[in-house]
Amino acid sequence: MAAATQVETVNITVNDVELAVPKGELIVEAVKRLGLEIPIFCYHPRMKAVGMCRMCIVEVGFKQPDGSVRKMPKPQAACTLPAGEGMAIYTDSEMVHKDRKGVLEFLLVNHPLDCPICDRGGECPLQNNTLFYGPSTSRFVELKRHLPKAFPLSKYVTLDLERCIQCGRCVRFTEEISGDAQLAFRFRGAEMQPSTFEMTDFDSKFSGNVIEICPVGALTNAKYRFRARPWDLQTRPGICTICSNGCNVWLDYRAGAIVRVNGRTNEVVNEEWTCDRGKFGHDIYTEKRLTVPLLRRGDKLVEADWTDAYSDVIRAFSSGGASVAAIGGSRNSNEDLFLFRKLIRDQFGSPNLDHRFQAHLPSQTDLHSLQLAQLPIQAYENAASALVFGTSLADDEPILYLRLRKAWFKNGARIVVAHSQATDVDSFADVVLRYKEGMGGALAAALLNAMGVAGYDKFKAEDVAEAIGVPAERLRAAAEILKGGSPVVTTRSLFNEADGLETARRLSSMGGPLSLYGLQANDEGAARIGILPGDGGKNTHEILEGCIDGSIKSLWLFGVDPFEAHPDRSLVERALESVDFLVVQSMNENGAFEFASVVLPMAAPAEQDGSYTNLEGRVQRMRPVVAPVGESKPAWRVFEEILLRMQPRTPMFNVDDVMQALGQEVAEYRPVELHEIPGEGYRLGETWVPMPEPPARTSG
Repeated sequence: MAAATQVETVNITVNDVELAVPKGELIVEAVKRLGLEIPIFCYHPRMKAVGMCRMCIVEVGFKQPDGSVRKMPKPQAACTLPAGEGMAIYTDSEMVHKDRKGVLEFLLVNHPLDCPICDRGGECPLQNNTLFYGPSTSRFVELKRHLPKAFPLSKYVTLDLERCIQCGRCVRFTEEISGDAQLAFRFRGAEMQPSTFEMTDFDSKFSGNVIEICPVGALTNAKYRFRARPWDLQTRPGICTICSNGCNVWLDYRAGAIVRVNGRTNEVVNEEWTCDRGKFGHDIYTEKRLTVPLLRRGDKLVEADWTDAYSDVIRAFSSGGASVAAIGGSRNSNEDLFLFRKLIRDQFGSPNLDHRFQAHLPSQTDLHSLQLAQLPIQAYENAASALVFGTSLADDEPILYLRLRKAWFKNGARIVVAHSQATDVDSFADVVLRYKEGMGGALAAALLNAMGVAGYDKFKAEDVAEAIGVPAERLRAAAEILKGGSPVVTTRSLFNEADGLETARRLSSMGGPLSLYGLQANDEGAARIGILPGDGGKNTHEILEGCIDGSIKSLWLFGVDPFEAHPDRSLVERALESVDFLVVQSMNENGAFEFASVVLPMAAPAEQDGSYTNLEGRVQRMRPVVAPVGESKPAWRVFEEILLRMQPRTPMFNVDDVMQALGQEVAEYRPVELHEIPGEGYRLGETWVPMPEPPARTSG
């Protein structure tokens, strides 16, 4: 076992209470060990301290040999002051109280005090700090400054410049965290304002975070603006299901509708950040929702009850075997996918089952041969180097992108990025390998040759540089960085290339752990649970071709729009036109809706109980936040009701029962107890340590 890391500590006193803290820890953090809090505006624990607002001032002194305390003549900013031996901190003295009032009085001189109409009202740090630390009355009667109201920085972020206190949090976020540096301060003094260069749109992929970290109502959510007050909202924890990162979020809802999504802290996944797709992409809960089962009668879809829908489905699929098939979307929960697999594979006896839509689909045997690592997101913080291959990480895995950038920004990690197009990772990569379209496999082989791996003599850098489009010296520079077992990051979009599997094999030979991540919310869960072709079964493309040639008579589309997901739209259209019987099970109307024989309305993720397995194999639970719309049902319940009609037995009453059954068939899920799942989730394969679930948060 490795020796525990020794942390050097220093002795300080806080309000005459002795305390040992790590040397160099900022005072604003050190006082929290005693349950104290220092008010802040500009300070944020995940960004560099700048000491701009002076709200965190404290009185500071040093103990003398005779036991007395010699104080500094002026108060100090706790957010920039590191703890030192013998330091004495006073957070509640008369000087501190007076100076805090002065800071707040200064900030409020030009603040519009429009709290009744401000979206931040009721959950505003400026309001709270003024109430607890500010003056009771104002001495100023002069006219306040007036500036343009509700200026749209982007379609998501609205700027109200009158409220800005120039703390710089938003600017520093774009410089330090997201790295796009799209915001900067323009002008000086009272004219200073956060703005984009040449007033272009603030099109950062992470722009929504500046709304949450703004300590006043200067930056507000354009989609939430004037829709609710914090005391109108109810808030529950949830999991974002837009991509495979599995970000933890707070879901704010009112009158049964979700109106806002905010980041929720999970240190091992998303810290507290969200991407814009996750923060603003909850239109799935409102747009074109399916509310009742529909059956095709003649040329029309007519409303029906669930009993008739089940009868039609059972009649069409009861022939079973190779004549029926199913394609399951991987944005569905583990429990949904498991019972879907049992229904199609075990009950209907069909091996034709898949969830993948890449252009070239490898077999399970080929995938297992890669020995994928699927490193946890947090692990990249400590990586000295890494290779990002064939993926635009900020688009495909946005939170993993932030974590990798953090490794570079804070720890100096050396990053190599290889892609045929420009990506956001290029901005901080040591070496950028821009290869020609379709030459990814050759580039991987050339890297192996440059790293001295045997068997790739035909791919010497000098010989293949022109064909690949990457200079030989750049290949050698990348190989030098990657020697020694650097982790390799790629995604399943690699299989959109004809030689994707061979490229993946080459990447796995580089000596470091290969992580080939899924793109959808539960790609990892779908693969582990077995939403894949059985022996002799057809994959997604073969299923669609089978619909055209008549070998597939009945097709079930579960939670997926093939027109959106499949690379060949023409193939999808011909398949859905040709198949005899089509079940469309979905939350919303989609491209396949008009071709359906039966439409089954499905509850959305935040409307049902269930769990999801993110890209690193971390299982996290999502409890219901709002009620399902109309007669829609959780998908697992639909499958269970059909199974019970075909084979009566003791039913599964809830998702805990389904997870228990899943654990009996898939060993990796055996330790999972949903009612005891840790607050940070449980990563499959690790030691099970049950913890209480995080409590619901009260807005404001």
